[in-house]
Amino acid sequence: MMAQAYPELQLSLQWANPQTRARHRALVPRHAVARAIKHALAHPTQGPSPQKAVQAAQVTVRVVDSTEGQALNLQYRGKDYATNVLTFDYALSPVLLADLVLCAPVLEREAAEQSKSLRAHYVHLLVHGTLHAMGYDHEHSHRDAQRMEALEAFILNGLGVANPYEA
Repeated sequence: MMAQAYPELQLSLQWANPQTRARHRALVPRHAVARAIKHALAHPTQGPSPQKAVQAAQVTVRVVDSTEGQALNLQYRGKDYATNVLTFDYALSPVLLADLVLCAPVLEREAAEQSKSLRAHYVHLLVHGTLHAMGYDHEHSHRDAQRMEALEAFILNGLGVANPYEA
């Protein structure tokens, strides 16, 4: 059996909050972040003109505190609260360019509420945010949400993470 080919990834990983940096970085080290993103990138893109899987990507992942997360969500989405992940996608072709912003306190709270490991929740939201950068959307139709959730579950299974949408 032939090994899966993953896209070339240039990754910048930023930890904005020194108070959570050490603990969170130990849970999701750079190689785990890259692995989650590459697994998502290995699937076809979505949108008005779907393409084959991404061949190369430049992604910045920034892990922030609630203050920065809330400010960014307000500025770019008009929502005055910190959210778990924000995706800023700039280009899909010829190279995917995107920023993913994950809010550490929100991820901690959600993982506890959902009785799952913080590591698994990080991996899920890295995949989720990457799929958004690839054109997937879950907010405009139930069908699109089902498609995105099924792909997330498939990718996460390949990463050893349980389906986050099963009760």
